[in-house]
Amino acid sequence: MADEKDSGNGSIRRRPWDLVWDLVVETVLLELGGLALFGVVALLAWPFVGLPDSATLATGMLVTGPAVWPAVELYRAGPPRRLAVVAAVLALVTVTLLVAAAANWALPALADSEVGIFIGYLVAIPVGAAVFAWCLNRANVA
Repeated sequence: MADEKDSGNGSIRRRPWDLVWDLVVETVLLELGGLALFGVVALLAWPFVGLPDSATLATGMLVTGPAVWPAVELYRAGPPRRLAVVAAVLALVTVTLLVAAAANWALPALADSEVGIFIGYLVAIPVGAAVFAWCLNRANVA
């Protein structure tokens, strides 16, 4: 690529936002995989127990459990940065509540079934991962 240059010691420099982009893409793909897995489990269990509720603990673990591993691996790879974790959690909470409010406003019939908070959480996980990676990347540059 044109933006990757050999710095003389054999390492290739990457753009600062490449780490953020890679983490977000991996998080979204793992979320989609979790949703697919949840769909298969729901279809297999449907004849026996009925359709699962969207706000159950199993839903959250199946969908979001694998999606947080890229951020966990990034946290383990470098020195701990508490500020990056705090910023990521604040972004996660803020985006979850904003998207949930928008979803409940747009779909008032589904507001009581907590679908809005689930949609907000699905959208917020990649945002939280991006904020986390951006803060770690910025701290490593400085």
